[in-house]
Amino acid sequence: MAFVTLEQNGPVAVVTMNRPEALNALNDQVLRDLDAVLDQVEENEEILTVVLTGAGRSFVAGADIGQMSQLTAAQAKAFGVLGNRVFLKLENLSKPTIAAVNGFALGGGCELAMACDIRLASEKAKFGQPEVGLGITPGFGGTQRLPRIVGASRAMELILTARNINAARAKEIGLVSEVYAPEALMEEALKLANAIAANAQVAVRQSKAAIRKGLQTDMNTGVAYESEAFALCFATEDQKDAMAAFLNKEKLPGFKNR
Repeated sequence: MAFVTLEQNGPVAVVTMNRPEALNALNDQVLRDLDAVLDQVEENEEILTVVLTGAGRSFVAGADIGQMSQLTAAQAKAFGVLGNRVFLKLENLSKPTIAAVNGFALGGGCELAMACDIRLASEKAKFGQPEVGLGITPGFGGTQRLPRIVGASRAMELILTARNINAARAKEIGLVSEVYAPEALMEEALKLANAIAANAQVAVRQSKAAIRKGLQTDMNTGVAYESEAFALCFATEDQKDAMAAFLNKEKLPGFKNR
């Protein structure tokens, strides 16, 4: 898996898009490598949270134009299906994910960041969906995730103009949560990942699942998902231990995650 690396730091996995000579552009092999790494993350019970970043000066500059320029319509559909399958796997990972966007996040790179649960950016980051300037539409979920994150009007503007925006504007419209100096980005991302990992993981994962499901449905169905998640947590040792410690004014030493 030369194009995607996995490093574990305690309960946090750092997944790095590692094709710096091509600004981490996405081709078939990069997507398959990411797919395999996500399976490893999901199966590893010691990993509780994930930070996704890019090697070099780019997060992911987009899909590989050299590969895409020669595709037939049928081949392009297969490439889009592959990318969407992998990004949906990332979005639906049971463990919370944080995109640490260190540079260019254009096209497929912006779509990759949007498939993560939380997005943090370096001051040097650039975001955009430039596809219509290349005669195509976004192909890895951009037309679907971007309006859900920033609203339909801003998504229309970004996609239909093909313009890039800087990190400050990305924060202003809600595409990213925070912007940091380049040298502080990974430190802050790891700090956030460890803060999430320190909480009760059954509750963390049920909360993530309820949010993700709720975004796809109406309020009545969404609160029904939440009620099920809420009830499930009351069958855990963590709920009993944490509430007992709270009532007894004691400090809980840690969660059992069961």
